Amino acid sequence: MTNIPETGRTPRVQIRLVVLQILVLSLLLTLGGRLWYLQIRNGQEYAAEASGNHVQQVVQPAVRGSILDARGVALADNETRLVVSASRTDLMKMKDDGVGVLTRLAAVLGMKAEDVRMKVRLCNAETPQPCWNGSPYQPIPITDEATAKQALQIRERAEEFPGITAEPTAVRRYAAPGKANTAQVLGYLSPVTDEEITKAQDTDSPFLRSDQIGRSGLERTYDKQLRGKAGVTRYEVDKLGRVMGESESDPTRPGANVVTSIDARVQAVAEYELDKAMKTARKEMDRNTNRRYEADSGAVVVMEAKTGRIVAMASNPTYDPNAWVGGIDPKEYKRMTGKSSNFPLLNRAIQGQAAPGSIFKVIPTAAAVNAGYDFDANYPCPSSYSIGGQVFKNFESQGHGSITLGRALEVSCDTVYYALSHKEWQKDGGNSPKKNPKDWFYKTARQFGLGKETGIDLPNEVPGRVPDRQWKKDYWAANKDGWCKQGDRNGDYVEKIAYENCLEGMKMRAGDSVNYSIGQGDTLVTPIQMAVIYGALSNGGTMYHPTVGKAVISGDGRRTEEISPRAAGRLPMNQATRKLMDGALAGVATRGTAAWRFGGWPQDKIPMHAKTGTAEVYGKQTTSWFATYTRDYSVVMTIAQGGTGSGASGPAVRNIYNAMYGLDMQGKQNLKKALLPKPQKDLPKIEPDGSIDPPKISPYKPPKEAPPAQTLAGGAPVAPGRRD
Repeated sequence: MTNIPETGRTPRVQIRLVVLQILVLSLLLTLGGRLWYLQIRNGQEYAAEASGNHVQQVVQPAVRGSILDARGVALADNETRLVVSASRTDLMKMKDDGVGVLTRLAAVLGMKAEDVRMKVRLCNAETPQPCWNGSPYQPIPITDEATAKQALQIRERAEEFPGITAEPTAVRRYAAPGKANTAQVLGYLSPVTDEEITKAQDTDSPFLRSDQIGRSGLERTYDKQLRGKAGVTRYEVDKLGRVMGESESDPTRPGANVVTSIDARVQAVAEYELDKAMKTARKEMDRNTNRRYEADSGAVVVMEAKTGRIVAMASNPTYDPNAWVGGIDPKEYKRMTGKSSNFPLLNRAIQGQAAPGSIFKVIPTAAAVNAGYDFDANYPCPSSYSIGGQVFKNFESQGHGSITLGRALEVSCDTVYYALSHKEWQKDGGNSPKKNPKDWFYKTARQFGLGKETGIDLPNEVPGRVPDRQWKKDYWAANKDGWCKQGDRNGDYVEKIAYENCLEGMKMRAGDSVNYSIGQGDTLVTPIQMAVIYGALSNGGTMYHPTVGKAVISGDGRRTEEISPRAAGRLPMNQATRKLMDGALAGVATRGTAAWRFGGWPQDKIPMHAKTGTAEVYGKQTTSWFATYTRDYSVVMTIAQGGTGSGASGPAVRNIYNAMYGLDMQGKQNLKKALLPKPQKDLPKIEPDGSIDPPKISPYKPPKEAPPAQTLAGGAPVAPGRRD
């Protein structure tokens, strides 16, 4: 074998290495030059192109939780509707921007082509409604009322409708079980606004543009729990809108269900009886005005006395919350909010303020006892009471001789309270008040919870008004300029009053105090406030923050958060006074002003307590009030411009109790027909899959029989007397 010298291979290897090094260096120089070209010379251009790539999100809305009554019956839930939607992204890829597709779609749906095109245009400062204010990558709903035939046409002719879908979708439904509308309690939904989205960005519950949120009622109070969490799939798209890939996803979490203390059966009864009472009142003649009562609005509250839970709450006039689903029609919106609508969106049980009339008298009764007056002492009840040259008359100018405070409640004697309040006003210094006046009648009202919100779990509650000295000063400061401008010492009645208010409107005058003592003058209360007070008289003295929500149950049924009753305070009286007042209010139902409405009532089995009220309102007809309680419930009804308390509201309240306890008009009880003889304590049963199987509910059948002729609970005839 021939040996090749080492020196023979060295030049060739070295040449190859040199060539290889040159090639590598050339490649590096080329790569470096290219990087310089991309990053330095054309860097801004490519950065601008890259900035056109975005991450866009497609939202999968969470199914909103249901609102259930105490037995699990759905008051608000979701129903599946055929929703036709359009993909704006697909439409914009077409040469005509999808105009042809939308025109064909309009023909199938029986809509105007222009209306359909408006629905898919994007909202901005220059584009008025209707338009789409959500993400352009989100399917845009065209209608949620498509028929099965229309949906089938769209699917079978898919080539004619690219970018159009017809899918079953969950849509809000207000079920009105057994005709229990419950509108003002439930509330309604509407789309979230840009301002709300911005405000909620940094919270633990941000809004998406596709969200529908609660605007009133329980839908608003429990919106966060009901709304759940929408699922979001994020896509990377280029500046032309082409999807480059999926980046990440967040799963959908369905909303929780809210169980309420409302009983749909009792709610239906309350709504029917309130409406019937108002219609009946309109047939009655007002002797003061010689025209029929207008009975233009009213409310009723049924509350558990021992917990403050709301069993029923009705307000009239009312509305159908389904009108808001999918966007409210402009004509319907005007009907609900226009000047002639009488504002059905108001929940008059918590937002309706009125002078309470004689149902207020439990408060000055307690105030008198706290001020040192004996409950069982005798006080004169003449037909009228004079202060200077002004005469304050008893109702229908009746007198009852010398009576106790208990009897004054039974027969609703105004002049007893006139005299007591006048004496206290004098003790406090009269027109020249002491530095620290006792003001028993005003301070006691605030201790009863008046002049402030009850704290019910419904939005926009109003506080009412206690017209004490501080209120008088504030009110005078706010109105004195107008009074002084309008006032005329020698003018007509209104001008003389304005003149007097200009000079002394800040003073607590004797007339103010005596009017206040019977729930008149500037005093304002709400039905829910009076339901709390009368419920406290029933349960031993505890005032509760009323609640409608009873529990929040997660969508899968695994977690339950109960909403416990919350005490707000105690009535400002000892148990001895409360028991005496309790007996007097029982007397109202058996031998007083409400006795003619409770003929045949089983007082020995289910003791009834009541107080009637007829409040005078300047320039309007009288307001009817009827406040009652048993050992289980308090029921308060009011009808504006409805007449007397027992006359207009009495029969309706009696029928509500009859339905709950299963009573006929003779007082015989049938527990099989009783809707709620005892408050519902347990929550609805939750099935293993998280569902609730609700019981069936039948519409309310009002009684056909009339109450017995004016007889007491024991059958004796009712003595003629005041029926306010």
